[in-house]
Amino acid sequence: MKNKTIFLLFLLLWILIKNSLADENLTAMEIVKRSDDLMRGNSNQGIYTMQIETPSWKRELKLDVHSLGQNKIFIRILSPQKEKGVGTLRIKNEMWNYLPRVEKTIKIPPSLMLQPWMGSDFANDDLVKESSIVNDYTHKIIKKETLEGQSTYIIELIPKPNAAVIWGKIVRFIRKDDYVPLKEEYYSDDGKLVKVLEYSDIAKVSERIIPRIWKMTPVHKPGHSTTVQLIDVQYNQPIDEQIFTLMNLKKIQ
Repeated sequence: MKNKTIFLLFLLLWILIKNSLADENLTAMEIVKRSDDLMRGNSNQGIYTMQIETPSWKRELKLDVHSLGQNKIFIRILSPQKEKGVGTLRIKNEMWNYLPRVEKTIKIPPSLMLQPWMGSDFANDDLVKESSIVNDYTHKIIKKETLEGQSTYIIELIPKPNAAVIWGKIVRFIRKDDYVPLKEEYYSDDGKLVKVLEYSDIAKVSERIIPRIWKMTPVHKPGHSTTVQLIDVQYNQPIDEQIFTLMNLKKIQ
């Protein structure tokens, strides 16, 4: 019995060492993909809030969000009353906004993907993830360091030639143990830091551990920030694909 216990302990230790070595051998792209998959899931849906703050005013939006894989996302504003019913739909590389007050659907051209969504510090591209963070960039681990007591990969993402992306460079800070994102830095084509996305309140959401608060801060606009908070979100549950249609975009409950 004693020998069996020792054998099981050695087996467990070997598995832990093997898994640790496997993680050490991951490429930068594989780390980014694991982190991206963690945040996306096969699908996710639920209620979010978005608090937009400037030196002169502050407002909060309540959002109903549905996402399917990397290619489809649907967002409906539930409140406040002024913006209630406004919707955003993205299918692959195409994006539309619906404005219920004028009953008009507007297709967003690629040239406007850098524009803010609903006056926030998230660009259209940030929010709907038009570009693929995995496929449209090259990835390089530039450093491994401890960030707020957590072992962290720091990965530089450079756009591939002819990739339809809006950033000149992105730097991602990803927790080593479980690929949870901790921070992202967005740079312009000329190498200037434009804004920083910080993740916090890491906890269980549905069946995974992810950040529940995402705060975007523009570097050159003091007093401005936008904070997204997950309120009631479910991952990897069935989603009716009819949600991701122009007909549904115009359909106000």
